Amino acid sequence: MSERKNLRAGLLGLIMVLAIGGLTILANRNAPTPAPATPAAAQQPASVGLQSLAELNNSTPARRTLHIEDWRTSSGTRVLFVAAPELPMFDLRLTFAAGSSQDGEYPGLAVLTNAMLNEGVPGMDTDAIARAFEDLGAQFSNGAYRDMAVVSLRSLTQATQREAALALFSQVIGQPSFPNEPLQRIKNQLLSSFEQYQHNPGKLASLALMATLYGDHPYAHPSEGTAQSIPPLRREQLQAFHRRAYSAGNAVIALVGDLSRSEAEAIAEQVSAALPAGPALPAVAAPNAPEASQQHIDYPSAQTHINLAQLGIPRNHPDWPALYLGNQIFGGGGFGSRLMEEIREKRGLTYGVYSAFSPMQVAGPFSISLQTRAEMTDGTLQLIREQLQQFLNEGPTAAELQRAKRELAGSFPLSTASNADIVGQLAAMAFYDLPLDQMERFMEQVQALSREQVREAMARHLDPQRLVVVTAGPQVAQQPLPEPGSSSESSNQPGRAH
Repeated sequence: MSERKNLRAGLLGLIMVLAIGGLTILANRNAPTPAPATPAAAQQPASVGLQSLAELNNSTPARRTLHIEDWRTSSGTRVLFVAAPELPMFDLRLTFAAGSSQDGEYPGLAVLTNAMLNEGVPGMDTDAIARAFEDLGAQFSNGAYRDMAVVSLRSLTQATQREAALALFSQVIGQPSFPNEPLQRIKNQLLSSFEQYQHNPGKLASLALMATLYGDHPYAHPSEGTAQSIPPLRREQLQAFHRRAYSAGNAVIALVGDLSRSEAEAIAEQVSAALPAGPALPAVAAPNAPEASQQHIDYPSAQTHINLAQLGIPRNHPDWPALYLGNQIFGGGGFGSRLMEEIREKRGLTYGVYSAFSPMQVAGPFSISLQTRAEMTDGTLQLIREQLQQFLNEGPTAAELQRAKRELAGSFPLSTASNADIVGQLAAMAFYDLPLDQMERFMEQVQALSREQVREAMARHLDPQRLVVVTAGPQVAQQPLPEPGSSSESSNQPGRAH
């Protein structure tokens, strides 16, 4: 899952994010750049270090071994901490069960509350807050999604800067004043974005897909609210939501950096004590699976946006490793996936087609999305159904399975490449109540999977005849698909986005 850095700098970035799955984490590489070799060094025999890619011999890259410490503050907030003394800094992330699934009757309440946290505290307005963080060399970020709301701090660990940054951070999360002028400004920005949606067929299709897939469940409405729900929201409602959803009992803390255990405990106590007292909010109920359906949104464009979905799994489901690996092979792995091969490479119907499981607190969606020439819509839909059914019947080939495992093993070290990566992993573990050895266990489970285990897991959760389909584009006469490998030059040039 991306975070919104600051609403004043780019609210639209937050608005366009669908946090239906667990979290997408931004990689921030902090490794120092190696110094250039001196002439004398360049003349020395190259006897140490990697001399050729052939030396790798398909070995798995090394990854950092994490020692995760786990405790609760006196206010009841769970803390996961990893000491990382390599750099004189720390990353702190608070994750609250305060996403749009907690909006109730007021869609957009969670996003608006989160967006307003750094718009004012007693004695400081938004500009003063931003300048204070900048003067300290600290970074503040926040965002709200369907399951969760996130507030983060990055700071140097030197005592003077750390203490000042934490004091300001504690004010922002614990004493937001929700001033009316910034509130109206942010409402206007949201309303402006809603108007832009009307000119974005892909966005219209995705909104309709979630509404149809989830019905009356809290995941159904857009996280950012609607043109009807945002204007009536008042400062008092945001204050009440903050007291209820930003409580110490409704939060988890992830902390990574150049800190001792005692320093980490002190930071966690300070941050937890700054929050309103209160328990965790009740979890949202599991959604009911909808009937299969197909909906079309008429839009004047040269191509059609195609979205397909079905209910998937919650994040802690035991089938997650097999479903993740199976989806990588089917449509989640980019070039080389089944869908990309059959729809783009063989027939030239699209620039890209992707599938994904997005597990959340309760069943998140399994989705497939692409854009294609409007006259190829029906044939492309049928081809997708056929490819999914074939995968469920036969599973991956041995070569596909081996390649996917190898690629995952090669990319896995990146999950702990930086403090920001690690703090994101810790936050997800704590929020979804996953085992502390989740990363190692996940890799072991994936590498042990057989073709039949992957096929069985996919078949347990997916059915081509139960897909919810939403398309957005023009109503045009349909044409048959080109034969595999025989598409004309024009067929190989799908319509660009409009």
